[in-house]
Amino acid sequence: MTIWEHLAELRSRTIKSLLAIVVGAVIGWFLFPWIFEQLRAPFEDLLASTGQEGVIIANSPLQPFTTRLKVSGYLGIAFAMPVLLWQLWRFVTPGLYPHEKKYAIPFTATALVLFICGASVAYLTLNPALEFLMSVGGPDVEPYYTVDSYVMLVIWMMLAFGAGFEFPVLLVALELIGVVTPRQLLAWWRPALVVITILAAVITPSGDPISMLALGLPMVVLYFLAIGVGAGVLALRRRKERRAEGASTSS
Repeated sequence: MTIWEHLAELRSRTIKSLLAIVVGAVIGWFLFPWIFEQLRAPFEDLLASTGQEGVIIANSPLQPFTTRLKVSGYLGIAFAMPVLLWQLWRFVTPGLYPHEKKYAIPFTATALVLFICGASVAYLTLNPALEFLMSVGGPDVEPYYTVDSYVMLVIWMMLAFGAGFEFPVLLVALELIGVVTPRQLLAWWRPALVVITILAAVITPSGDPISMLALGLPMVVLYFLAIGVGAGVLALRRRKERRAEGASTSS
């Protein structure tokens, strides 16, 4: 493909991705009341268990509208994630070898499942994280949060955890294309733990230790899981190559 054909391909993939985000955002706009009820549930459960008073408020007439608009945009990205991942893979496919193209569906499905798992872990961590953050101020501080600050904190938490859970997909891809080997990744496990700890601290929006542990510990497990998956896939590939070589020599 020429450079102009690559640009045309990029434009086509970008337009399809944007359309998918717009459709997802429209769906998110109508689902916002139900979504907000689910996001508010951990806060209300925490208030009921601790006996504290608190409420989620709007401190300006436009805040509910702008919050719903922003949440709809993020939901649009989340709903369009399968399409985005597929369009990205289809864009890079022409530069891959035939044996690499067969990983399209497994990589897309795995990335989607890991993102959902990360967002779910963030939601389940929200209650103890809020309890810690509320306890820092002492019993005299009543939690009256604006709808924008509370909802966007939860959304950013779920996005950060979802993105953090994606990194083993990147590691496996780097192993398959030969940038790193499973043996190297296993030898680097100590600096990897340091990097994961720093990364979990940086991308966690709340900054509380509970959320950082909830993100960092699964990332450590996923790091070693990525090493095992990469080693298994490479071993299977080498076995197939040896069989193909043996069949060609015998013929």
